[in-house]
Amino acid sequence: MIETVVSVDLMIEEKLKIKKNRLAPDILSGDEKRLCIVSGLYGDELQGQYICYEIIRKIKEDFDKLKGIVDVYPSLNPLGLDSRTRYIPDSDMDMNQLFPGSKTGAVGEYAASCIFDDIKGADVCIDLHSSNIFLHEVPQVRLNDDNVDALLPIAKCLNTDMIWIHPSTSVLNGSLAYALNKTGTLSLVIESGTAFRINKKYCNKIVDGLLALMNFMGIWDKESPKPHVPSITNDKDMVYINSESSGIFIPGVNLYDKVNIGDEIGMIVDVITGSVEEVVKASANGMICSIRDYPVIEEGSLIARIVGDGNE
Repeated sequence: MIETVVSVDLMIEEKLKIKKNRLAPDILSGDEKRLCIVSGLYGDELQGQYICYEIIRKIKEDFDKLKGIVDVYPSLNPLGLDSRTRYIPDSDMDMNQLFPGSKTGAVGEYAASCIFDDIKGADVCIDLHSSNIFLHEVPQVRLNDDNVDALLPIAKCLNTDMIWIHPSTSVLNGSLAYALNKTGTLSLVIESGTAFRINKKYCNKIVDGLLALMNFMGIWDKESPKPHVPSITNDKDMVYINSESSGIFIPGVNLYDKVNIGDEIGMIVDVITGSVEEVVKASANGMICSIRDYPVIEEGSLIARIVGDGNE
């Protein structure tokens, strides 16, 4: 059933509407578990659109196997999606810094408040993200270290390649996942790919993970693929490689490649002189889990992340 979660009058007789699709058995006992799947907090992150479509399609295909409630929110920032911008257009506000929002605030804050109130109280909320236009990321779950015991069993269901545990002090207080976890609604972030693109391989992995989570929660009575066993890493095991010069980055490695200290990751070149400004080298042993996708860089730009060999 399609429901409108937010409706706001805009200029020139337009409306902002944020909708969800509630999928639930025809007869409810009142004790059903509820999973919320949200996407589109950033208007340039499109992978969640495909994932939401696939989850809804698969549930409808075997509707009799659904034993709980799945609320799917494909686009929490529809103005950003329509205008192909990351943030809320005109105001340039970051939607994912506005939660839990305010009923008396500006449009973005009001929308955040309505979304937050609608999701709050669910058993689990999964927030789907892509990366930005600059980086390409392996499929990963990100969670806070202050709620690991409750969140880690959920994260292990999601069929990603990596679980990255962040210190809670480094997480934005206004993010949807942070605000929900503070109220007792368990929430995780999945990140993969890059902005403005849909990587079907990554998306299908995550769809399988969401179905596995639904099995784990007891709301999907159909066998799903066994989740991939992810590596688990903390900030201390994540190595950042930043440029020391400006120019065009030419990568020499791919995501998932294993590297050793001193291996070449790529080159930064000057296109007017035809010279190599910098040979970027690995400063740790491990796997490339993030790689620069947008080639134009300035000094200090993030080139890659390496999951060091200290991870589990």
